[in-house]
Amino acid sequence: MTENYQPPFTISKKILALVAEISEVVGYLDAAGLDPASPQLRKGNLVKTITSTLAIEGNTLSVEQVSAIIDGKRVAGPVREIGEVHGAIKAYENLAGFEMASEKDLLAAHRLLMGDVLAKAGVYRRASVGIKQGEDVVHVAPGAEMVPQLVRGLLHWLATTDHHPLVASSVFHYEFEFIHPFADGNGRMGRLWQTLILSRWKDVFASLPLESVIREQQDGYYQTLRRADDSGDSTEFIEFMLAAILTACRDAARTSSDVPINVPKDVPLKRRQRIVALIAADRAITIARLAELCQVSSKTIKRDIALLKDENRLVRLGSQKSGHWQVQP
Repeated sequence: MTENYQPPFTISKKILALVAEISEVVGYLDAAGLDPASPQLRKGNLVKTITSTLAIEGNTLSVEQVSAIIDGKRVAGPVREIGEVHGAIKAYENLAGFEMASEKDLLAAHRLLMGDVLAKAGVYRRASVGIKQGEDVVHVAPGAEMVPQLVRGLLHWLATTDHHPLVASSVFHYEFEFIHPFADGNGRMGRLWQTLILSRWKDVFASLPLESVIREQQDGYYQTLRRADDSGDSTEFIEFMLAAILTACRDAARTSSDVPINVPKDVPLKRRQRIVALIAADRAITIARLAELCQVSSKTIKRDIALLKDENRLVRLGSQKSGHWQVQP
């Protein structure tokens, strides 16, 4: 069961396009030298992240109150909500030390996140659970007896998948919410773990407040989760999350005065970055499909690929007919 876990989704045209766009913007942020370890940037985004991820779950504390708690100040407010902030601070500050495919670390993260408000933090639920929207039950999670095996299967899939981290992180997020492994804190854990997966791909994601974008689109977030449940396929949710990630990256680019203004004008370089991103998302993609997505001729794509091969950024494994491309690290 563990090795056979296969989340149902399709790599759509929209997913391919979003992966390419995000990769381009992240490339600009890298070129700008955006430092995720910058204390000022880290503090400001940590405040946004924690305020937003808790607000999605109904926490009413303000940005100013969360900032004060991070600074070690006393804040007046509901005891549980203050406890939720303390737990989120511990979880996000320890994020870099977690292994994304480790069940032990997943449980430890939940223990940090929910330890101040949940008696059995870091322990899988032992009862059935249904998620309600108003008076309607919109999701019935798998039985409690199935949870450990399902989580291990999902973590094994995450550790072995060839899909781009942008796609894999979004798939994991949805599947985690579907399994609903804990009595409480599943939403904030799913968002925390997606941030962890993305930060293992690019360091900049450790300091981007993706959760604040989700908070701004909260209704769409929940509606897309429900539609994915109804369809039994997470494709639409992946598209939603990738669009949110793109927004977060663009916001970071706009607020960074160091992003080189002339980079987007370098059309051939930008196109080659897009080609690499598209191949990373779909290793079997064809020349014709690349030409269609990049809106250039197949001859231009072949020339770009030749340059990428010369730069050792791409290699071809197998024959032209049955082989695939591989992006070099």
